[in-house]
Amino acid sequence: MRSLMRAVRFVVLLVGFIAAAAPTLAADKYPSKPVHWVVGFAAGGPNDIVARIFGEWLSNHLGQQFVIENRVGSGGMIAANAVINSPPDGYTLMFVAPNNAIGTTLYKNLPFVFLRDTVAVAGTMRLPNIMVVPPSLPVSTVAEFIAHAKANPGQLSYASSGNGTSVHMSAELFKSMAGLDMVHVPYGPRRCARPRFPTCRRSARRCRATRRASGTASPPRRARRPTSSRR
Repeated sequence: MRSLMRAVRFVVLLVGFIAAAAPTLAADKYPSKPVHWVVGFAAGGPNDIVARIFGEWLSNHLGQQFVIENRVGSGGMIAANAVINSPPDGYTLMFVAPNNAIGTTLYKNLPFVFLRDTVAVAGTMRLPNIMVVPPSLPVSTVAEFIAHAKANPGQLSYASSGNGTSVHMSAELFKSMAGLDMVHVPYGPRRCARPRFPTCRRSARRCRATRRASGTASPPRRARRPTSSRR
């Protein structure tokens, strides 16, 4: 948390620098109106949670609301396109993640060039991608997992937060390096990638609670067909 607050203060200093350097911003003491902070993933995910922590701190210290907007889909490309096509006045920001760099090579005919059409403001955090397995899988080390996957080609699947995300690319790199055959299951923007672990089920409940709080509705569940006792 201490390093997070240092990062926030660094962002504030950069915001002040931008306001002083740009005449249009300096004329109105930036920010003089709410700032929209676009996140390319659904409410309740790690990007969204961190953005909301930053947004709350910045709102309290700069006197204007930093509104978090979730523009989900296409691995963050929809969010990037929305920000790039917004007025370049400093009032629309984007929470950038590795998927924005990955999307340049993954998606054809994008209507923008991310490195050309955006300007980096600050690095805020580093985070790792980790591999977890359900207790039912008979492995306890990475070596045992590789051996099990090779003995059962095409029988294992892995979840990610979507096509083109760092989780997806990390898993594909792992597959390539280990020579594995596994099925990728990308979870859509309205669902949490949650294998059936107790901790992930708790995270899923937090994800749904955050969606309700932010006004992002979860998709309706399909009604189950009534079961019959007749044989």
